Amino acid sequence: MKENNLEKDNINKLLITFALPCVISMLVNSIYNVVDQIFIGKGVGTLGNAATNVLFPLIIIFTAVASLIGNGMSAFLSLKLGEKKHEEAKKSLGSAIVFIFLVAIVFSVISYIALPNLTYLFGCTENVYPYAMEYGKIIILGAPFMMIYTALSNIIRADNSPKYAMVMLLIGAIINIILDPIFIFVFNQGVKGGALATIIGQIVSCIIAILYIPKIKTVKLEKKDFKINKSIWKVLSLGISTCITQMTVLVLFIFMNNMLTKYGALSKFGADIPLSVYGIVSKVNSIYISCVIGISIGAQPIVGFNYGAGNYKRVKETIKKVLIINFIIGVLLNILLVIFPKQIIGIFISKSDPTYDLFMEFAVLICRSFLVLCSINAFEMTSSVMIQSLGNVIKATCLSFLRQILLFIPISLLLTIPLNKGIYGILYAGPIADSITFLACFFVLFSEIKKLNKGEDLKEEVDFKSNKYKGKHIVITISREYASGGRYVGQILAKNLGINFYDKEIISLTAKESGLSNQYIAKQEQTKKNTYENNNEDRMFIAESHVIKKLAEESCVIVGRCADYILKDNQDVIKVFLYSDDENKVKRATTYYGLNEKEALKEIRNINKERAKHYRYYTDQDWYDFSNYDIVLNVDKFGVEKIAKQIEYSIKDSTN
Repeated sequence: MKENNLEKDNINKLLITFALPCVISMLVNSIYNVVDQIFIGKGVGTLGNAATNVLFPLIIIFTAVASLIGNGMSAFLSLKLGEKKHEEAKKSLGSAIVFIFLVAIVFSVISYIALPNLTYLFGCTENVYPYAMEYGKIIILGAPFMMIYTALSNIIRADNSPKYAMVMLLIGAIINIILDPIFIFVFNQGVKGGALATIIGQIVSCIIAILYIPKIKTVKLEKKDFKINKSIWKVLSLGISTCITQMTVLVLFIFMNNMLTKYGALSKFGADIPLSVYGIVSKVNSIYISCVIGISIGAQPIVGFNYGAGNYKRVKETIKKVLIINFIIGVLLNILLVIFPKQIIGIFISKSDPTYDLFMEFAVLICRSFLVLCSINAFEMTSSVMIQSLGNVIKATCLSFLRQILLFIPISLLLTIPLNKGIYGILYAGPIADSITFLACFFVLFSEIKKLNKGEDLKEEVDFKSNKYKGKHIVITISREYASGGRYVGQILAKNLGINFYDKEIISLTAKESGLSNQYIAKQEQTKKNTYENNNEDRMFIAESHVIKKLAEESCVIVGRCADYILKDNQDVIKVFLYSDDENKVKRATTYYGLNEKEALKEIRNINKERAKHYRYYTDQDWYDFSNYDIVLNVDKFGVEKIAKQIEYSIKDSTN
């Protein structure tokens, strides 16, 4: 980002710069699975392919848990480095590294013990079971290595070494590709050979990732940092969004495996062929998904930065280009699957396989029914990531759930049970769900784009008052309940003391510091939504912290924005908390803020809840814990003017 101007550089150039590494990294993970599928299919046949498909949900679980820790630590590290809290950053990083090692071992042990039950839960048939167990026992032995390098790769990228992470993944994938045919065909190891080739590649990638730990540049880790502390909960909270998204894929995979084996057994295809073919088309589709998601994620910094900077024209241009590129990729895949299904799926099975004819018949059927509209999935995936980049994670998450969970599963059940369409009902549910999702995404995305068209920056001029105060340097931070009158107390206090007063002025100063727009900051500050994939809120807080520290170099009153915590190391700070009873808060809210009297109390409580949530997130303290403050007063006791006077007298007494 330092080498690229997100605000001015050519968008095509920026997309190539940011998206290409994302696409390559995601493709490498897909290649692991595709290569295994090809060689196992050729060397073992239908049952071997089905076995890898049955165990794929386990791989999703391992990846989701690793991403939970890795993505969370990546975001947390960036945040703490931006806040200049290097000590906290390195302690948290050491904690996360130890945690991923422990979790990787625990998950692997549990999975190994539960493997027989898990295989049937994931849709295994009696014929596939021996192959699944043979493959699964070895894959689970490699799971700790896979989880460790997956988590560490995110941390390595956050440490400004994306090339190292990419090479690490590529080396493992290349080793897997070389060893697969050797173990399967030369040593005649079957599915066991495919699994061995995979875990050897994973072990090598893991070793390369571990060797990077002493080389971490952003912080210098020491032996004492490698112990789990309470910061791990914040790390996990930042990674939960990615984990949930992957879990929706898990639910869909398990559902499809079980439905295809159940209704496949009632058809001429049997239970094993649909299970095997679905695994293959899923792996082929994963290459397409890797490209679409990689390009979309690569565009996130461009969209997020320009949205925050109020440059909505570039935001719309970037979204348009990403949609066009991803749709073209989708159309190309669609054409290949519809016109050449036998040639594509034929790569994964030998013509000498006794099930070849039925296998290929079902492959053609699934490509021309279940995947017939897969190209428009690009719109859903792109929309979800772009909407998330605009700061609306709730809508983005709903779109992610829409196709897989809210539409496809109910439609499949409707077509198979009441309408008695059997296995064909499951396949036809795909394009139906795709069509409805496309329409929903179209309306949601373009409603967001309409908001961009209407967006106008707030024009806040900063009033730099002359500082008439001649006494000892003093900074008063005022935390206050909404509609308590605390802001007015601060204004009166600043005027009486002859010092500067800062509240809304901080919006403009933060905008200049961060590159985010006045409008965005005014809308988002003092709330902490679950925008874990978008760091605009964290960037805003870091910028506000810098502004507040700068303002505090001179005597002043600062309202809200966690100023008491940001300035906690300053000796000349007096921390004030002001509150009020519900009745008086409602009166102020309806009189001065235009709130509806019936809804005022609910709105006040919601705003205070958001302030407390924001404070908790960035300070790890309770906003209502009065021990955090030096002065705590009920404004209603004497009114705003007398309360201001009381604080003034207290300050003068303490500075004399």
